[in-house]
Amino acid sequence: MLVDFFFTLKNAKVPVTIKEFLTLLEAMERGVGGESLDDFYYLARLALVKDEAHFDKFDRAFAHYFKGINAAFEPNAGVPLDWLIQRMKRELTPEQAAALEKFGYDKLMDRLNQLLQEQKGRHEGGGKWIGTGGTSPFGNGGTNPEGIRIGGKGGNRTAVKVWDQRSFRDYDDERELGTRNIKVALRRLRKFARQGAEEELALDATIRATASNAGYLDIKMQPERKNRIKVLMLLDVGGTMDDHIDRTEELFSAAKSEFKNMEFYYFHNCVYDYLWKSNRRRTAERFATWDVLRKYPPDTRLIFVGDATMSPYEVLQAGGSVEYNNDEAGADWLARFVNTFPHFAWLNPEPEGVWQYRQSISVIRQIMNHRMFPLTLDGLERAMRLLAK
Repeated sequence: MLVDFFFTLKNAKVPVTIKEFLTLLEAMERGVGGESLDDFYYLARLALVKDEAHFDKFDRAFAHYFKGINAAFEPNAGVPLDWLIQRMKRELTPEQAAALEKFGYDKLMDRLNQLLQEQKGRHEGGGKWIGTGGTSPFGNGGTNPEGIRIGGKGGNRTAVKVWDQRSFRDYDDERELGTRNIKVALRRLRKFARQGAEEELALDATIRATASNAGYLDIKMQPERKNRIKVLMLLDVGGTMDDHIDRTEELFSAAKSEFKNMEFYYFHNCVYDYLWKSNRRRTAERFATWDVLRKYPPDTRLIFVGDATMSPYEVLQAGGSVEYNNDEAGADWLARFVNTFPHFAWLNPEPEGVWQYRQSISVIRQIMNHRMFPLTLDGLERAMRLLAK
């Protein structure tokens, strides 16, 4: 059975080897894998996948191969505790949810500091303390129009700040595209020039020189013809962008193949005082945003990729970052990028029809001088035509 699983992973372009497969079989023989499908999943991923960038492809292949055979691993499985917990979460009517108070950013932070000093124990299902499953603005697993999530997983996506160490996944730059149209759209941003060492045969020049030389071969060389456009891509990752991973990976993969002079950095929700290149090491390997602004020449084409969907505080408020207390507002950093790189555009994977209903999108569109385009083929073509000027 597992031989077919191995070939399923290979077909999904997960770079597994025979040696790693034999390691998995040996671990199972020694009883390392446990008796549940979940245990086998983690064992197989540990043995077969050596790069986190391939986790998503492994997950899809695993789900496809083992679909519907949970009973073979867990014949007496009970109701999962996580499922029971989710079912016990408070469900509010639209009227009850609308009646919940928004504190405002400053009052929210003051109230949190007060509760941290007063609270001594765990709370669940209430509307005042830091807890779970209630209507308090503090905690997780509950409902509130504007709060601070502390631990746990996000659900309603209304938190203005998150106190938790979260991990994001890098976008896969080897993602196979389902269509060539994205590459074709990106090719509108091309300005070719011949630069560098003369390493390519200049056929027309060679023919002319040979003819002028009475038929004696006179070979002429020329530099390779390259797209001289320089691209800086800043990609939003995590949170609401998880809904747009497939299209963003297609764009990222196409851009890396089309633009040889391309640099990229990640940010979360809005740009602040640092960026990063690897989400696994984003807390240890950061790049100061000031350094990025100074590093690239002004003729660099700047492309933001993000849904611009967040609390307005994250754009307009110092300390408004959902993850930490930033000294300057995100709007200030966005304005610096716009002023430094005159050729810029923002690609938004959210449908254009919902932009008018989201305050953060409206704010960022104004900062971007309305150079925001939907992540569609038409939107890409319009953005590339603008950047090519």
